[in-house]
Amino acid sequence: MSNKPTNPKGTRDFNPLTLQRRRYIINIIRSVFLSYGYNEIETPSIENRSTLYQKYGSDGDKFIFNIINSGEKIRKADISSFNNKKFNDFISSISEKGLRFDLTVPLARYVSQHQNEISFPFKRFQIQNVWRADRPQKGRFQEFTQCDADVVGSNSILLEYEMLQLFSDVFKKLKLDNVRVRINHRKVLNAIAKKIGIKDNFHEFIILLDKIDKIGIENVKNEFKSKFQINNEIDKLFELIINKSSANNYLEVLKNDYLSENDKDLINELELLIDMTEKNKDLLEIDYDLSLARGLEYYTGLIYEVSMDSMSEIGSIGAGGRYKDLTEAFNLKDNSGIGISFGLERIYLILEKNGLFPKNITIGNDIMVINFGNKYISNIAKNINQLRLAGRKIFVYPDNIKLSKQFTYSDKNDFKYVIIYGESENEKNIVKVRNMFSGKEEIFEIENFTKSFLKK
Repeated sequence: MSNKPTNPKGTRDFNPLTLQRRRYIINIIRSVFLSYGYNEIETPSIENRSTLYQKYGSDGDKFIFNIINSGEKIRKADISSFNNKKFNDFISSISEKGLRFDLTVPLARYVSQHQNEISFPFKRFQIQNVWRADRPQKGRFQEFTQCDADVVGSNSILLEYEMLQLFSDVFKKLKLDNVRVRINHRKVLNAIAKKIGIKDNFHEFIILLDKIDKIGIENVKNEFKSKFQINNEIDKLFELIINKSSANNYLEVLKNDYLSENDKDLINELELLIDMTEKNKDLLEIDYDLSLARGLEYYTGLIYEVSMDSMSEIGSIGAGGRYKDLTEAFNLKDNSGIGISFGLERIYLILEKNGLFPKNITIGNDIMVINFGNKYISNIAKNINQLRLAGRKIFVYPDNIKLSKQFTYSDKNDFKYVIIYGESENEKNIVKVRNMFSGKEEIFEIENFTKSFLKK
């Protein structure tokens, strides 16, 4: 059996080049968020279990990494709950905290906790790691980075539109083609469930619809029929889902078949959004999709999911939606919010597979100083510091070893230049610089070395 160490399944190590590429994506996302007036916050990786379970519903049991109490607190373990297979009660007795599942519920806690310190509407973005205890697979990890933007404290439809602008600006700056945004509305889904007679099973209705991308439309349709025994209405719904239509057709179907006079505000909202999006030719392609459900329970309004046509096997690369009562659980009522999230890990996989990272993204090694002994390093220390102050990245080889080994190290780590200053150069008051790409060497007088080199 191998003793070679491994990292936990569903997690990864990042080498320097991977980190540079991830930062390229993050910097684009951050720049777009900032351009729309969002400010950055951070929250702890750990939240109280009472916070995490407020709005995750049944998903909490499946996906939250719980942190076991340390020390004497473990004595409070409720063994009878374990024996009676009441595992959530048992976990509650040995765990007070957990790793955050996403950044939305921590945001709700943050806004409620600091409501007297912030101004509404509150526009924030957050780029931090989250953890989910579901099964790792391609593009899905147990530890990953989310890039979220949310606005809390406004019901304006302009924000629904702004989320589409954020998605569009980011993916166009990343030069990703064939990216589409799917849109639906939780109130539309409510109306459909009511019309076909399964309003009392709304959560089950959402969960089933959310399985379409995983098991296919026909399988989900059969599950609906098996579960609800209303074949005609289900056939009609799935015919509409399969025959995807334009935004105006989507609205027309809703008006004719599922919405009533009582839904006038919803119809007006959808009409305005459709009008705004159709006037803006810079947005991504938008599909109004009756099958889109987004399984998390806290969504109450418009919902989004973004994917790439040519890489559908990776899944969504962005998602989000409107939520109404998320802060209510933390004693802050009537404070609607809306937010979206970018899937950094999946976006990375797409850019890598399609060769879309800029060629100038490298490890970033610039200049290496050959070590001929501490005396010579000391003699040019002033020059090295001047180069650093000018913004150059200088690596001084720490050991006085064979010259060939130092040059081999430079080659393996892609240094652009090597500074050579040893006994011969010291006697002649010069510094040699070798361009490691061309192999050419230049000679500089030591008094003017820094100024002359920086002009290159």
